[in-house]
Amino acid sequence: MLHRKIYQICQDGREVCIFLRDQQRWIESGHIVDFEGDIVTIRYETEEDDEISSWEEMVRLESIGAVTQKLASVSKTNTEIVVSDDCPEAEQIHPQYPEHNQD
Repeated sequence: MLHRKIYQICQDGREVCIFLRDQQRWIESGHIVDFEGDIVTIRYETEEDDEISSWEEMVRLESIGAVTQKLASVSKTNTEIVVSDDCPEAEQIHPQYPEHNQD
């Protein structure tokens, strides 16, 4: 199951966080760039002392303990949440109410 999911994430190019069991650490905001056999290639960046470093690591599939993906995010600075009424009229979805049959 993990094998298929890692392959799918690699094909989609989505950003992920990966926990490496054998090193007991997280790789945050990484991309799975290659997956061949049981070797997963992960590319990510780190920032230390105003210096950004790019890394590429090859890890065994069995050392991956967890993979997480960000589904959505909401800005904390913009307190006004956009709702469907704020959409243009052409894009609004209006509820369809079935007609009630009165006997």
